[in-house]
Amino acid sequence: MATPADRIVALGGRLAQGGLQACLVPTADPHLSEYLPEHWAARAWLSGFDGSAGSLLVTADFAGLWTDSRYWVQAEAQLRGSGITLMRAGAPDVPDALDWVLAHLAPGARVAVDGRVLDLAAAQRWRAGLDAAGMNLVLDQDPVGDVWADRPALPGAVVFEHLPPYACRARADNLAAVRAAMHEHGAAWHLLSSLDDIAWLLNLRGADVDYNPVFLAHALLDADRVRLYVAPGKIDHELAARLAADGVELRDYPALATDLAALPADAALLVDPARVTAGTLSAAPEAQRIEVLNPSQLLKSVKNADETDHIRQSMVQDGAALCEFFAWFEAALAAGERITEIDVDIRLSAMRARRPGFVSLSFATIAGFNANGAMPHYRATASSHAEIRGDGLLLIDSGGQYLGGTTDITRVVPVGTPTTEQCADYTTVLQAHIALARARFPEDTPSSVLDTLARMPLWRRGLDYGHGTGHGVGYFLNVHEGPQSISVRGHARPHQGMKAGMLTSNEPGLYRDGQWGIRIENLVLAVPAERTDFGVFLEFETVTLCPIDTRCILRERLSADEIAWLDAYHVRVRERLLPLVDGAARDWLLARTEAVQAISDR
Repeated sequence: MATPADRIVALGGRLAQGGLQACLVPTADPHLSEYLPEHWAARAWLSGFDGSAGSLLVTADFAGLWTDSRYWVQAEAQLRGSGITLMRAGAPDVPDALDWVLAHLAPGARVAVDGRVLDLAAAQRWRAGLDAAGMNLVLDQDPVGDVWADRPALPGAVVFEHLPPYACRARADNLAAVRAAMHEHGAAWHLLSSLDDIAWLLNLRGADVDYNPVFLAHALLDADRVRLYVAPGKIDHELAARLAADGVELRDYPALATDLAALPADAALLVDPARVTAGTLSAAPEAQRIEVLNPSQLLKSVKNADETDHIRQSMVQDGAALCEFFAWFEAALAAGERITEIDVDIRLSAMRARRPGFVSLSFATIAGFNANGAMPHYRATASSHAEIRGDGLLLIDSGGQYLGGTTDITRVVPVGTPTTEQCADYTTVLQAHIALARARFPEDTPSSVLDTLARMPLWRRGLDYGHGTGHGVGYFLNVHEGPQSISVRGHARPHQGMKAGMLTSNEPGLYRDGQWGIRIENLVLAVPAERTDFGVFLEFETVTLCPIDTRCILRERLSADEIAWLDAYHVRVRERLLPLVDGAARDWLLARTEAVQAISDR
């Protein structure tokens, strides 16, 4: 089974043997991680499409991959020759996978999904839809595993403790806060499967998942103890003893099912239906299941004062690395050196790795020149990448994991001479970025409401972009976290209100297929602005520190307020980064933080 086409045929044969009419393969593991260990990358193995989002549906005579607009160009290329149809999720007249099944399969059809990787909320939706049509959802079979003979083993990296001064909350305090929330919801037990929640709760970190410093585990809490389900050997004796002192008992990873089955039949068990799978919960009693957001989601999203201080310092280190990179890049271009998108990734990663406190990248670097930059989640590979030469725009989206914070930044720089249309697009995206950066709003404003602030400059030109404008960012944790989400497609739910201490990205963009892409991204911290008769108002402090390239700006299109914001930002960037750079990096920083008016007067 050397090709995706061969694998789809083999899977179809397995479905026939098992009396199944369809198989859904989501992009997920038992912890619903964004980045999957290879063992759980079933959809990528089957289809050949390696984007981080999408679901594959296979029947006897059809195979379709559903993925959103960020990946349409990539998926179209990677699916070529596989026999798999690209289903452009979100496009007009494209049904979702469930609706497709309801329209194409007959009553009595059995649809298999590996319940271990299907979140509870999705399982409930699929079961309700299939039941109404006289079809059946099968969660206890894994047809893909049956045909994946050389499936990789589970990762086995050791777990380590996140320690002071970077760990700014005591494990006992985290546990007390979560237990207080459990009590408020009337829960005696709480099951956690989401890895960042477990890592935050216990001040532990790992390396089982690319880019996210987490480890494979489940946790089951009651009022007195925590059972941590983790593979033997991942936690050493000294750390185990410290955990035991805080009431944390180590259990083998597979023992969770046995312990869930042993819970009292009337156990009040708190679970987050979006962060636990149907398969994991299958052994637990359902009598008093309390389905709410994991309390740790909100608790960890609000960074405390010590954490925000460390985040600011991490941004300084990250900014210094970026100064060194861009100084090298511009000098190499001017000297006529051959530079590819892969070289950008290698050089920038190496410069980050030299900074104090650096642990790893926070996601795979995106370096896309011209048309490649139009794919929001593009990834250059050895077999498919571009050389950076001629005229155009280079988009670089990158970030690092530091002991004191997680970074995520996107910059677009001109190569050669950009066109007037490219500069017009760049200026519009900059205006969108500034509009959100300057926002002031009441505390607890639903994060989704803020999205329109960034889109207005684009909407005025009849333009738009397909992704959200901002996501939460962890503290030496996942680069994408919630519960806040600045997205036009979001819902104004109570737990998504903006609070002081939330760290969020500000990343409007604009993409012209086959031509160029533009995205300008900083991380912003929600901080108190003022208290009035109408309540507490928040504003954003931009904590990312790196010049925003001014060479593509159409000066006459910026308002005085927009220019003032950009100049003030560059003054702060210069002041914070100058002590950490010298030589060519210092010269580059000084040149790229000049006031807009001074540049325009030349």
